[in-house]
Amino acid sequence: MPQYLIAQSELPDEREARRRRTGKSAGETYAATLRQMAPDADVTIVAPADDDAPIFSEDDFRTFEGVFLTGSPMHVYDETPEVARQLAFMRAVFGAGVPSFGSCAGLQIAVAAAGGKVRRMPRRMEAGVARSILATEAGRHHPLLAGRGRVWEAGAIHGDEVEVLPPDAVLLAGNSVTGVQAAEIRFAGGVFWGVQYHPELSLEEIAVALRAQAEELVAQGLAADAGDVADQADLLERLHADPDHGPTRWKLGVGDELAVEANRRREIANFLAHLPMLRNKVG
Repeated sequence: MPQYLIAQSELPDEREARRRRTGKSAGETYAATLRQMAPDADVTIVAPADDDAPIFSEDDFRTFEGVFLTGSPMHVYDETPEVARQLAFMRAVFGAGVPSFGSCAGLQIAVAAAGGKVRRMPRRMEAGVARSILATEAGRHHPLLAGRGRVWEAGAIHGDEVEVLPPDAVLLAGNSVTGVQAAEIRFAGGVFWGVQYHPELSLEEIAVALRAQAEELVAQGLAADAGDVADQADLLERLHADPDHGPTRWKLGVGDELAVEANRRREIANFLAHLPMLRNKVG
């Protein structure tokens, strides 16, 4: 039975707010996704940023095949005790040599823990659909992106981005909005694969996130008003309910890479498939 550890960086009030909106915290969403993809898996959720979070030894980490880092509202450039605990946890994961995967803030946490830089996006946030994600030369041959074409769309919502990758990192994909959309990071004997977008989320969850941040989306000029946000969220919910609905695909300007659940989850599936190889390389 594979054992996976999910590290959620949401703080307690953020977890409760997300549960009220979607029924799950970010960690619980990741757990549900993993259990669908690997029904025999034993999944443990921890919250390393909490002030009462348990401290894991290297031996504790090594009981897990892989570690997953969720998205959250955390800004890893903030000098707070919560951020410090989250970064210390990630450095310990690297040091234990257990392969890890993360999305959105999960990527940013790994970047900061390994010596890179994260910033607030200078122009605007990326919300709803990350468009025209382009694989680099390295990305076209990297197993994280196996099965992806050169260009694809993905569900995304973030106001921070990777500014500078750490040493020994490989840029795998980017787009015109965010230069780092996918990367591999090697640090302290460990390896991390991550993406800025959200392969673990359903389109319905992306829609809920848009509605929750409607005021900010309007303030940043992505939407003219709350009605614009609601219209976009409605389309995503409709596509969630009927992935083959042609008019909805046309209005959103998306194809199979976003509409089909298995395609959205491609990076997680690739990470799971390559875990034995990754453990051998870093073990």
